[in-house]
Amino acid sequence: MDGQRWLPLEANPDVCEVFLRQLGLLPTWQFGDVYGLDAELLCMVPRPVCAVLLLFPVTEKYESFRLEEEAKIKSQGQEVSADVYFMKQTIGNACGTIGLIHAVANNQDHLEFEPDSPLKKFLVESSKLNPEEKATFLEKDESIRVTHESSAQEGQTEAPSLDEKVDLHFIAFVKVGGHLYELDGRKPFPIAHGKTTQDTFLEDSAEVCKKFMARDPQELRFTVVALSKA
Repeated sequence: MDGQRWLPLEANPDVCEVFLRQLGLLPTWQFGDVYGLDAELLCMVPRPVCAVLLLFPVTEKYESFRLEEEAKIKSQGQEVSADVYFMKQTIGNACGTIGLIHAVANNQDHLEFEPDSPLKKFLVESSKLNPEEKATFLEKDESIRVTHESSAQEGQTEAPSLDEKVDLHFIAFVKVGGHLYELDGRKPFPIAHGKTTQDTFLEDSAEVCKKFMARDPQELRFTVVALSKA
């Protein structure tokens, strides 16, 4: 990712909301914080939930796991629905935007858009492209880039400079065809995490998030955000 670099987005529901509103998503579903992954705190999250975003630190332990996981899937294979919308990340610090695109793109049957929504236009025009072509298409999309830049300045903490090394990364969890998928633009393909239902999707996503945390028990820099029906 030596090409374009964007300012990183903050994992803040308000920032996510502003970003998606500016791109023409109607507020029928809204992002909210998930304050913890145990049953009592998950009960506080409004339902239904159609997507979960996880912000986590990219550590040496995580990177070694990521490479092992990739090698294992390449040797053993996995089943991924053709209906999953997945794109690679080629723009530095764009993982927040790509996480939001993954969340929205895989829930278009639930979500509503304004008639001239730049995001809907992007999704329609990129739907038949492969993950690498989708990444190139995003590089050329001026409306999403400009919205990302303005949203990156909206957070509660000062945005880092473009050149600053950011070791936090956004990924999305979605339900497609009754299966739970982890969508991470740094990985070559979606990661299938087994069956899920509308009722258990948040709990099933939380179980995967717990594994990220268990790999780095000394780390505290984890944030979970859910997209719920308003």
